[in-house]
Amino acid sequence: MSGTSTFSEFRSVPLDPRTDYYGLFTGVDGEDLTWWKTAREFCDYARPGINEAWEAAEYDVAAIEEAARRGLVRDGISIEGLPEVSLRARRLIGFEFARCDASLSTALGVQAGLAMRSIAELGSPEQREKYLVPMSRMEIRGAFALTEPDHGSDSVGLETTATRDGDEWVINGEKMWIGHGSVGHIAIVFARMDNGKVGGFIVDQDSPGYEAETITGKAALRGIPQARIWLHDVRVPDSRRLPGCASFRDTAKVLMGSRIGVAWSAFGLAVDCYEKALAYASERVQFGRPLIKNQIIQQRLADMLADVTTMGLYCTRLLKMEEAGTVTEQQASLAKVTNTRAARRVAANARDMFGGVGILLENDVIRHMTDAETLHTYEGTDTMQSLIVGKSITGTSAFTS
Repeated sequence: MSGTSTFSEFRSVPLDPRTDYYGLFTGVDGEDLTWWKTAREFCDYARPGINEAWEAAEYDVAAIEEAARRGLVRDGISIEGLPEVSLRARRLIGFEFARCDASLSTALGVQAGLAMRSIAELGSPEQREKYLVPMSRMEIRGAFALTEPDHGSDSVGLETTATRDGDEWVINGEKMWIGHGSVGHIAIVFARMDNGKVGGFIVDQDSPGYEAETITGKAALRGIPQARIWLHDVRVPDSRRLPGCASFRDTAKVLMGSRIGVAWSAFGLAVDCYEKALAYASERVQFGRPLIKNQIIQQRLADMLADVTTMGLYCTRLLKMEEAGTVTEQQASLAKVTNTRAARRVAANARDMFGGVGILLENDVIRHMTDAETLHTYEGTDTMQSLIVGKSITGTSAFTS
C-alpha cells in the first residue's frame, strides 16, 4: 500500500466526493483555489521524506524553506509587497499541511500562526517591517515562548519576569514545549512586567543568558523540535518589546486564531486517515473478497465519514464567523475540542482497519494517530477547552485556583 492517496487529486473539485460528502468545498475558486493547489503541490513535494524524518526525529528545514519559497508561510498575514492570502485560503493551507503531516503543519503554525502573527498584531510598524518579510521567507525562524514547566493550561499564571533597567528589560524564567526554541533565530517571549502586566519581547536566541535544549523522547510530532528554555538575566532593549501586548488578553487574541487552526489541522489529519483506510479496504482481500464487502468495514467507514463530515461542518461554519468578525473564544474552543476528539477516533479506526501493517510508517496512519494526541493537547487541553465552553453556557466558572 503506497503512502500516497489513490484518489482525491486536484481535478475538477479539490476533494473527492467520498470525502466531501456534503460538498462543503465545491465552491472554492479563484485565488483561494490557487493557494490550496499550491499547498497540495508542496505537500506532494515534501511527502517522500516525511516518514523518514519523523522516525529519525529530524526537522526537515529544507522542506519548510521550500514552502516559504512558494509563499505558503504567511498564515494570511498582510505584508506589503507580497500577494494577499484570504482567511479562507489561510485555513485551507493549514488543512492541507496537516493532511500531509502534523509536524509540518505545526512548523507552519509556530512560524506564521504564532511568532509572525504576534509581531503582526502586537508589534510596532518598525518591528513588522524588520521581521515579517524575512520570516515569511524562513530567513528568520521564530518561536512563541509562552508555556512554562509549571504553567501549561494555566499559562495566565506565568512566572517569567521582565524587569525594567533603563532602556532595557532583564528577563528571567523558564519556558517549555517551545517549537523552534532551540533551532530558531528569535523567540517571542512573554513575561510578567514590573507592573504585573504581561509583556511580549523579541529575544535573539543567541543572546547571552538564553539557553535552550531540544526535548527528546517524544512519541509524537517527532518531525519538529520543541525546546525547554532557560532565561538568565537576558537583556532586551525596549525597542524589542511588543507595544501592543499589555495583558494576557492580548496574547489570547493570537492564541484564538491558532486554536481555530488546530481544529482545521485535526480535520486534515482525519481526512487523510479516512481516505487511506478506504483505499486500503478497497484493495485488501481477505477470505476471498475485498474488505469493503464486509458489513463491519462499511459501518466503520460510515462512522469515519460521519466524523470527518462533522469536522468539516465545524470548520466551514467557523470560517464564516471568522470572515464576519463574530467568532468568539468559546466557539473556537468548542471546535478545537470536538475536532481533536474526532480525529483520534478516525485515526484509531483507520489504524485498526489496516491490521498488522497499520503500525508501519509507510502507511501514514500510525504517525497520524500518535500526532493526533498532541493536537488534542496543545493550544489548550481537552479539559480546558471544555471548561471554557462550560462557563459560557452555565455562567459559572469551574476553574480552580
